[in-house]
This record gives sequence, structure tokens and C-alpha cells, in this order.
Amino acid sequence: MDISNSVWSSPRDYLKFHAPVNPVMFFSPSALHERALRFLNGFPGLVTYAVKSNPDMTVLQSLVSFGVNAFDVASPVEIQLLRDIAPDAALHYHNPVRARHEIEFARKMGVKSYSVDSVSEFAKLRDILDADGTEISVRFTLPVSGASYNFGAKFGATPEKAAELLRAVAEAGFIPSITFHPGTQCTDAEAWGTYIRAAAGIAGMAGVKIHRLNVGGGFPSRRLPGELDLEAIFGVIRNAAVQAFGDDQPVLVCEPGRAMVSDAFSLAVRVNAIRDGADLFMNDGIYGGLSEQHMIGLTRRMQAFRADGTPLGGPTVGRRLFGPTCDSTDMMPGLIEVPLALGEGDYLVFHSLGAYSTATATRFNGFGDIQLATVGTL
Repeated sequence: MDISNSVWSSPRDYLKFHAPVNPVMFFSPSALHERALRFLNGFPGLVTYAVKSNPDMTVLQSLVSFGVNAFDVASPVEIQLLRDIAPDAALHYHNPVRARHEIEFARKMGVKSYSVDSVSEFAKLRDILDADGTEISVRFTLPVSGASYNFGAKFGATPEKAAELLRAVAEAGFIPSITFHPGTQCTDAEAWGTYIRAAAGIAGMAGVKIHRLNVGGGFPSRRLPGELDLEAIFGVIRNAAVQAFGDDQPVLVCEPGRAMVSDAFSLAVRVNAIRDGADLFMNDGIYGGLSEQHMIGLTRRMQAFRADGTPLGGPTVGRRLFGPTCDSTDMMPGLIEVPLALGEGDYLVFHSLGAYSTATATRFNGFGDIQLATVGTL
């Protein structure tokens, strides 16, 4: 993604003067700065940014300039990207399943922190890595609700298996740590408390004092009107760690992706048609910047504008929203309330779309040409 150097005051300002026919993703550096500082100043430990959520060069360079010096990487490509941008940054390779050549690449690039959730994958790490100074975090999962979807469906050992792995990690001479992920867009702060208490239990079962506890990502973005109380989650994490571990409290680590970058971006889509006064067709959908919305629900922080930039309000109506492709699955879930006055050629601006949007967008069916613009405020 190549973000323009020109800075517009707001999405409305840009739409008014450009009347774009393609979708536009707006980036606010000041919003990214605000969120980075909330994590750096509020989280009681090390903050690592999950690169997969938005690997744009401008985003990464901005985070480094804001003081973020640790990153969660999931592939050799992401490792190389960060070594080019921030050669001295700490890299945590916490994708729990890797090919041997990927582990070897990470070793050569100086990566010293890995995660694991199975005996077979630990065997790979043990065969390739030098145990001295290398951290291996055992990832576990629990049947905890409160997130938009369950990361434990793919990754994470049971607590019993995690205890066995943790003991094996320590016996092999690696630095033993624990990690978990409560699930994406987790709005229940107590989910972290439950996981932290379980992590203490796992360390106890294993008879191992852990070096660090990575409380994962999952921190929510602001997808609904109102304030986002990240500090409440930080408080639960801080208190739970003290209560669960006591004098053996490990160093805390988090790896926000969505919560770090999502609210710094907004997507403007143009109304291509309102079919027979009912269904609304947009110039972007699930194969573009809205790729994740059909899984977690469309963000409810929206604005509507006329083609000349005039804000649209007034009475609303529930419509089905479809993307531009010739694919029947290219639609948003449920009925979405939009202004009744919204018509062909007008715009909808969806906020909190900086994560898993441009990073996963395709050019399916010839669509997906997302323009990019920098704005002062969103």
C-alpha cells in the first residue's frame, strides 16, 4: 500500500474535491500515534505489534518512530520486512507451525523468541535452534467466550499438554514462557484474567518458573459508537498477573494488531446502485477492503456523504449491502441501517478498517483498486 504524501483535513474534504469512483482508504497518522501511545504508556509490559494486521511500510515506519521496538511476525517475509525497517527491533516469531526452512531463516536473522503448541513442532525448534538465549513460549487455549471468533480452533494446546511442553522446553535449556490469544475483537476484559490464572496453573503443573507471559492480541478496535476502554483491559491484566503469580510474576508481553492500527483507517465506498429501491450495491466488498466484515459483522461506525461532500443524515432504512463482484457471497451480514436519502453516486465511510483490509484485499473480478489518502482526522 502506497499512501499519498498529500494530507487532507478529513475524508469529507477529499471526497468533495475528488469525487472518486474507486474505493478510498484514509489513513490518519495522528490516530495511529494516539493508539500507539495508549499501549506504550498503559500496558504493563512489552508491546509488540502484530505485523500481519497491516504490514504497510508507512504504518511500520510510523510505529517505530512512535517508540514501538518489538514486533510479532508470522513469516520469513515479515521478518525480512522488519529487519529492513528496524534492524535492532525484537522479533517474536509466534506462528506456532513453521516449515524447517522458515525456522532456519529466522535463526539466521537473529530471531530469539518463538511459540509452540505441539510436541512435533517443538522437535523442529529443538533440532534447529541454539537453546542458549532463545525463548520458547508454549501456547495454550481455553473455551472462553467474548471474542468475534475463536483463535483456539486452530492454535493452542490444552492446559495439560501445555504443562508437558513447558517442562520439555525448560529441560531442553530454552527460556520457558507462556502465551495465549483470547480471540479477535475480545470485548470481555475478564477473558484475560481467566487466561492469566490458567497460565499460572500451567506453570505450577509443570514445576517451571516462566520468564514471560504473552497475553496475546485480541484487544478490540472501536467498531461501535462510544469510547474504547483499553485501560480497563490493561487493569485486569495487571491485577490478574499479580494475584495469580505473586512473587513469581513473569514479564508481561502483548501483541496488538487490530487495536493498534484499525482505528487509524477508514474506508469510503461509492454507491453503484440501489436496486429497485431495496438492495444497495457498493464499489467494494468482501474481496476488497471489507474482506473481514462478513465474518465479524460490519463496523457500525459509519458516515454518509453526497457526491459533493455534503453529510447525509435524517431517517434511516435497513438495506442489504452487496459488493461489486459477480459473486453471490459478496455481501455484508444482515440489514445495515443507512440514510434513506442515500442514492447512487453517494458515499459511505466505514471507520475502524485499518486491520485485515488492505492486507487481505484481492483484485477478484477486476475490482479492488483501492486508492489511498492521508488525512488529519477521521
